[in-house]
Amino acid sequence: MKRITTALLLSLPFTFLWGQAEEARLLSHWADETIPATSWLNSRYNEVWGLTQNGLEIAVIGSTMGVHFIDVTDPENPNELKSAFVQGNATGANLVHRDYHDYGGYLYTVADEGFSTLQIIDLSNLPDTAMLVYNSDELLRRSHNIFIDSTSARLYACGVSAQGGNPSLRILSLDDPVNPTILASYPNGTLSLPYVHDCYVRHDTAYLNCGNSGFFVVDFTDPLNPNLLGTMTTYPQEGYNHSGWLHETLPIYYLADETHGMDLKAVDVSDFADIKVVSTFDTGSEIPTSIPHNLIVRDNYLYVSYYYEGLQVYDLTDPANPVRVAYYDTYPGEDEDFYAGAWGVYPFLPSGNILISDMQGGLFVIESMESLFTGARETAAFTGDLRLFPQPASGLVNISIELETALHDARLQVLDLNGRVLRQQSLGDLNAGRHGFEWTIPGQWADGYYLLQLQSREQAVTKKLVLQR
Repeated sequence: MKRITTALLLSLPFTFLWGQAEEARLLSHWADETIPATSWLNSRYNEVWGLTQNGLEIAVIGSTMGVHFIDVTDPENPNELKSAFVQGNATGANLVHRDYHDYGGYLYTVADEGFSTLQIIDLSNLPDTAMLVYNSDELLRRSHNIFIDSTSARLYACGVSAQGGNPSLRILSLDDPVNPTILASYPNGTLSLPYVHDCYVRHDTAYLNCGNSGFFVVDFTDPLNPNLLGTMTTYPQEGYNHSGWLHETLPIYYLADETHGMDLKAVDVSDFADIKVVSTFDTGSEIPTSIPHNLIVRDNYLYVSYYYEGLQVYDLTDPANPVRVAYYDTYPGEDEDFYAGAWGVYPFLPSGNILISDMQGGLFVIESMESLFTGARETAAFTGDLRLFPQPASGLVNISIELETALHDARLQVLDLNGRVLRQQSLGDLNAGRHGFEWTIPGQWADGYYLLQLQSREQAVTKKLVLQR
């Protein structure tokens, strides 16, 4: 990780020093080799999205042919809902880009090649079928990316090709979800904008990734009178400003430049008059052609689709200094100065399982970070309660165990993230009820994350132990 000292950086409490990242667990993989590949990239697939509909978890993945719906409710046995497939208005070997967002029970889909359209798909009858209820180029013929701000029912279309012109950004009202209308297009007399590649919007404030022109922030509360809040047009490791996502609670924007060899950035957006990069971070691979693509924040993790290096996950305990904690490489080919591998990432399924789309490989379903780091996949479910305090710990940690049933041959152990057992204590047989222990943390243990496990003949559970002196 590369750090840049700023007031924001110094105001944050500490930086974790961790060991090797964990390889995430692949739950399943789906691909269809009959789908035609593109002539340029030899790619069949593009963006991924996720849905919950009628009690099911469903992955959405785009291809050169259209929109595929994959039931991943049983994540180890994905099932394509072939009767729900929706063909794109443009298809074939020249179709590289599709993008998706859902709102109000509908999926909105665009493409950026050929004679495309804005398509709106009714999801209410899944898993049986998905009905195309709108298919028109009146508002959008092509768009590179879309984002829906659900709080104001607005769709932001980036990099638009449309009847009568090619605006950098177009905002549609979804007050009537199946009959969208244009609110405004830019640039216009009220706002001059360069090409907008992608955007993230929260409560009408749009964070615009503008390719070679940098990063713009605009208040679109009144689309007819937008307010340019700030820009960042030069910054460390500046490349093609591609995509980003805002931290859930703090004014930190995570930014990907789609340029080989460029790091990810954590950007301080607390003062729009002084937007600045506070740290840069990467996969640690030192591959000169390493290149990120798309990224999403959920809870305390940043999920990144990293082309040749697959899924990369960063812990945001110190939000200005993300730390790489997990990965899964979806692409078996060589790393090149080109584009291949992981395209999109979606971490918002209720199960926490992660969806990754790979341009050549298809859909990958990855085990949730909660399962990876807390041992939720243990064969015997833990029916009691295991608590650690204080967290983070410094010199002492108190361990509270509440048991509904007795445990036999119980033991506590602490492991580092490489799986090495650092400390172990036999507890013998524990009756139902409450048990407490106090451990002294050895002085030689480095600050960071560890795993505390309670194991017995009947049950097992793992908790995250955070050490910070």
